[in-house]
This record gives sequence, structure tokens and C-alpha cells, in this order.
Amino acid sequence: MVRCRRGLSGRPCQFASYYQLDNLVAIMDINRLGQSDSSPLQHHVEKYQKRCEAFGWHAIIVDGHSVEELCKALSQPRPSTHCHHCQNHQGQRHPRCSNPISAAEDKLGWHAKPLPKDMAEMVMKDLQSRIMNSSKHLYPPAPTEDSPPVSLRNIRMPSAPNYKAGEKIATRKAYGIALAKLGRYNERVVALDGDTNNLTYSEIFKNEHPNRFVECYIAQQNMVSVAMGCAARERNVVFASTLASFFTRAYDQLRMAAISESNINLCGSHCGLSTVVAILSLFPLIPLALQFVLNPPLFSLPVCPGSCQQGTQCPSVSAGEEGPSVMGLEDMAMFRALPTATIFYPCDGVSTEKAVELAASTKGVCYIRTSRQDNPMIYNSNEDFHVGQAKVVYQSKDDQVTVVAAGVALHEALTAAEHLKKGGLGEAVSSAMVNESGFSLHRLAVSHVPRSGKPHELLKIYGIDRDAITLAIRKMLSSSTNAK
Repeated sequence: MVRCRRGLSGRPCQFASYYQLDNLVAIMDINRLGQSDSSPLQHHVEKYQKRCEAFGWHAIIVDGHSVEELCKALSQPRPSTHCHHCQNHQGQRHPRCSNPISAAEDKLGWHAKPLPKDMAEMVMKDLQSRIMNSSKHLYPPAPTEDSPPVSLRNIRMPSAPNYKAGEKIATRKAYGIALAKLGRYNERVVALDGDTNNLTYSEIFKNEHPNRFVECYIAQQNMVSVAMGCAARERNVVFASTLASFFTRAYDQLRMAAISESNINLCGSHCGLSTVVAILSLFPLIPLALQFVLNPPLFSLPVCPGSCQQGTQCPSVSAGEEGPSVMGLEDMAMFRALPTATIFYPCDGVSTEKAVELAASTKGVCYIRTSRQDNPMIYNSNEDFHVGQAKVVYQSKDDQVTVVAAGVALHEALTAAEHLKKGGLGEAVSSAMVNESGFSLHRLAVSHVPRSGKPHELLKIYGIDRDAITLAIRKMLSSSTNAK
């Protein structure tokens, strides 16, 4: 069943026709009335019929109030995709109804409203009077279960990541490699993409497993819906990828996936400026940070280590040259708002492969955020990861400042830590922290619409690069010292 005026019926019709889905029946319930007014085409069902036929569907018009017509239409052989247009009158009574409810039939103002008690009783009595045999029981046959049983347990990588220290790779490419590797040893892994497989690197999976790859083209809403369908009945482990910014178009479908408790895995490439990437904190009573860099690459909603201030977007510039329209600015906040969602934000090839493996066995909606440019390995191949876990990747015994970073900004934070270490700030940090109580927090964020540019240029312009992190730490220490 589809709502024809929501703009979401054209893409599925086109998709089904292109792939010649011959075991599919769509039913359009055309009752003329909408929520507050009549629909534009009202009962001109022949126009709906022509539109469906233009997509290559076999369209049949039936009286939606006639069980006989419906059964006849549904029992027809289906050489192609079928679409049944049911012309109905909202609230229509049966022609032989002795107590017509003319006050509601085909009238506005009754959408989603229950009938008053007297009208409801009238209808119930009429229905009961026309039951020919009240002692007869109908036992519809059980559906034929001819699909072989499958198990989605133990969907795991056959081996550890094969990356060497110092090797550079973009996390988007690491995603494609990991996905193909997972599919190599698990035949229930299915991949979808929205005509961006050469950008998301899902093309690696496509080339290795063409029979388990579905090209959904530039129709992200439909792609998420197809992913939900492929994941239904827990028969497949589904990964769908596109640019991170394009998932904003499919938020309605993402909401419904979470509400429906669907187990789908999504990957957004070319992420731009997002959440929980550069947060500086002073912990005066705990001997931790200046060179203490904490990386939260894998986290779920309840343990997300931070959130953006209103009107700000924390950094991770990776789609600079393409311009702001394809920068994934809102994706992190968008997925964080979904119940049951788990977000993976890896920073290198190792953590990306681990994220793909964890997503395959994590219930609910999983989102993996990947970047465009190459970055060196931070973790060794034997590093162990768990959902909700943060990693300490740089520290010393005299640390006093904590830098929380993820993705691209983690590499900037590590470089900033090296700069500060060489700058001889150990004594300044110690003196600034003496007898302090509480802690101060400073976020590096982008608070306005970004523009096109090279990634390193954008990091500098918006104050979220290694120099900005270093300067922010110096200011925090200076402010703490002056406050004394």
C-alpha cells in the first residue's frame, strides 16, 4: 500500500520496473479524501493507471468495495509488476445497508476520527444482520514456507585487519575493503549503494559479489526502504552506502527503520563537519592529559561522549573540494536522535574494518561515518574494539588536559599534542592546575555555513586544525593561571 501524494511512489515504481520484479503487487487505495481536503486527482483512477503503466506496470482498476473484483484481480497471473487501483469512498456503506451513515460517507472532516457511539452501533447492527452463518469458522491456509533456514549468528571477519604501521588509507576505501572481506566469508551479506559506489568504495564488494549487490541509483529514500526490505525476517545482513550528506533526504525512512526495529547498516562517506570531534577539557585534580588524546571511534547513543552546542558543528573536514552541499554536516546529530541507533566513527583502516564487523552483529540501525582523504594507521591490527568504548591513544604521566577527538580531527589532535610536547609546557600546565577545583571545557566547532576549499585550508579557516587545538590549549592554561 502506498500514499500516492507523498512523493515516494514514483521511485519504487521505477525501481521495481527496472529490475523486473515479477512477484510484486502494489495496491493503491484511492478514496478521494485527504486529511484536510480532497486529493488533487480525486477519483480519476484512469490517470493513476496511466502513470503506473508509464513505469511498465500492469495496472488494473477495481471497485475497492467489491471482494469479488479484488479476488479476481489478485488471482491473475503476473508476468510483470502489478498495480491495483482500488476506487473507494471513505466511509461508504454497503448498497443494501438499511441504516445508511450518510453523514460520514465521502465527507471531509472524518479522517482518523472514530464514529460517534450511535453511528457505530448502527453500523455494527447492520453488519451483524448480514452475517449469513454465524457458526461457520474460516481457517485460511498457513503461508507456504519454502525458503531454506538461515542463521545470521557469528557474522565475523575471518582474520585481523592487514594494515601495516604508517600505511595510509582513506576510511571510505577501508570500508569497501572490509565489506568485501566480510562478504567473502558470509554469503548472507548484501550491499546496496545509491550510484556512489566509486566514491564509497562499495564497488569493491560489487566487483567481488555482483549477485549480492543492488544498485539503487540516486534515490536515497528508496535505498533505505530497499535495505529494510532486504533485512526483513532476519535473512540478510544489509549494508547501504552513499554520501553522508545524502542521508538527510531519507530521514523519514530512517525514523521508520528505527521504529520498525529494523537491523540495517548504513555508511555515509565524505563526512564534513560533525559532532564530538574536538573537545578540550582541564581536569585539575586528575594527572591526565596535555598529551592525553582520547579517541571515541565506536559509540552508541547512551554513551556518546559529547554533544554539539546549538548552532555549532564540530569538525572533520573531508569533502572540501566538492563544496558544502556534499559535506556531511548534520549526519551525526541526525543519527544520534534515532532510538536504538549505534554510530561508528573510525579514524583509520583498522578501526574501520572493526566497525564493519561490529555493525554486522549489532542490532538496530548502525551508521558508519567515513572520510575522503588518506590518513595513517593509529591502531595495530590486533587492537580490540567494543561498542561504547573509548581509546586512549596518547598520554604521559604529567598530563593535565584531555583532548577528545575522532575521525580526521584525531590526527590533527595527535599532531597538536606533539607540538605542545616540544614546546615545553609541562611546568606551565602543572602550575596552572595547582589547587584548582572542577574543570573547564572548550569546544572547537564550526558555527556557520562552510565553503569550498582543500581540507587543510578548511581546517585552518574554521579554527579546527592542529594549530587551533594547540592555541586553544595554551589559552585555557593561560586563563587558568591568570584566574589565580
